[in-house]
Amino acid sequence: MNNSSAIKQYAIVTGNYWAFTLTDGALRMLVVLHFYQLGYSPLQIAALFLFYEIFGVVTNLFGGYLGARIGLNRTMNIGLALQVIALAMLAVPSQWLTIPLVMGAQALSGIAKDLNKMSAKSAIKQLVPGEQQGRLFKWVALLTGSKNALKGVGFFLGGALLAIMSFKGAVLAMAAGLALVWLVSMLALKQDLGKAKNKPKFTELFSKSRAINILSAARLFLFGARDIWFVVALPVFLSSQLQWDFWQTGGFLASWVIGYGLVQSAAPILLRNKTGNPPGGHSAFIWALILTLVTASLAFLLTTGLPAATVLISGLIVFGIVFAINSSLHSYLIVSYAQDDGVSLDVGFYYMANALGRLIGTLLSGWVYQAAGLVACMWVAAAFIGVTTLISIALPRHTQ
Repeated sequence: MNNSSAIKQYAIVTGNYWAFTLTDGALRMLVVLHFYQLGYSPLQIAALFLFYEIFGVVTNLFGGYLGARIGLNRTMNIGLALQVIALAMLAVPSQWLTIPLVMGAQALSGIAKDLNKMSAKSAIKQLVPGEQQGRLFKWVALLTGSKNALKGVGFFLGGALLAIMSFKGAVLAMAAGLALVWLVSMLALKQDLGKAKNKPKFTELFSKSRAINILSAARLFLFGARDIWFVVALPVFLSSQLQWDFWQTGGFLASWVIGYGLVQSAAPILLRNKTGNPPGGHSAFIWALILTLVTASLAFLLTTGLPAATVLISGLIVFGIVFAINSSLHSYLIVSYAQDDGVSLDVGFYYMANALGRLIGTLLSGWVYQAAGLVACMWVAAAFIGVTTLISIALPRHTQ
């Protein structure tokens, strides 16, 4: 594929991912706000997203196999179509919005999200020549960082749509917009993108690469650590202990996610070294160690009697910067380590571990916070990142 054609395909993949991410972030905020208005507790609202995380684990495992067999263009378009259906499912009269219906729509949205993400990340491997690792790092960082920044924008979009129109009107507007993106993608995305030359067998779902297995294990604990405090514990603490109203809590979390995404996009600049070589496994180990120290320090400072709001806000800014660099490093390494033929098999397996970590973190977030509070959540998070650090020692020191 020539350079201009690769850039065009990258732009289409990125545009699809951006459009999907906006609706994903907005839908999450719409559900949180709407059901909060209906009187649901934070823990009950968190339970609505349980199927979203569970189906993410399954989708990443089987989605990578599907992408290698039928092509990443098709799995990406299937993801867009499923998100349109999920949004349409919620455009029913309010009395029909039962918990099973919302959990079902969230399950479909979770499948859609992970098909879309796996396809986008895998597609980049096909668009960048293997010897251009520096360029690969930049493209992966831009895609990953912009996605997270737009997810934060999606939080604001969801709140704005709910303020302007009804819940039903909001989901219908997003479904219509995403349907247009889906139609354009069906026409413009390369037909054989990412399809394996040798059709993979069903038994090849699990990665045989030592580097990818190690990186996947590190990713599981890394994202489990984040969601242990981020999903339930932090929003509930801000609302109940610091007496923040919903808009303050939602605005802070959205701003944090946007900043986190911007740092991810800038990671290639922040990690630039004198030789010009892209980072390897040793960099992942060093930054995981730094994150462990940051998280443990934040947990300790919350017990010293210093103003909790000051410690938490400043600490989470530092945590967000270091975590974003860790996440961007991992996102680059998985694409770099993945084999060229059937790349989605390796990427899907890796994001299956990512989704499993998020599921474990979500469950622990509610349980640990309810049992012992936010400080305990931070200590458990520090322990999880400590495991990530130990696992990262075994990563290859340099990318090939």
